[in-house]
Amino acid sequence: MEKGHEDQETKLDTDLDEETLFVVSQTFKALGDPTRIRILHLLFHDEYSVNQIAETLHLRQSTVSHQLRFLKNLRLVKNRRDGTTLYYSHDDEHVMNLLKQAIDHANHS
Repeated sequence: MEKGHEDQETKLDTDLDEETLFVVSQTFKALGDPTRIRILHLLFHDEYSVNQIAETLHLRQSTVSHQLRFLKNLRLVKNRRDGTTLYYSHDDEHVMNLLKQAIDHANHS
């Protein structure tokens, strides 16, 4: 291996502290679940209530609520209240771009 590559790899390793590693691994964990991918893909286009997500994706409301809680804890989705209804939307353009690229990659022939 060239010396420049060794220096670069060492620098990259030291740049990844434990918190960064944890957040990155949790982000990939979030994107590793088909239900969460479907929810994020839906939220890429607009905001939806839990009931709207459940109806659109043919999921149980409790399943959607559970997955939204997971995604919200990772700050991948956010919500706003309108009366008694919470509306969810995506909250991280970087992760949405990563998801879009992964979908494009999967669809590439």
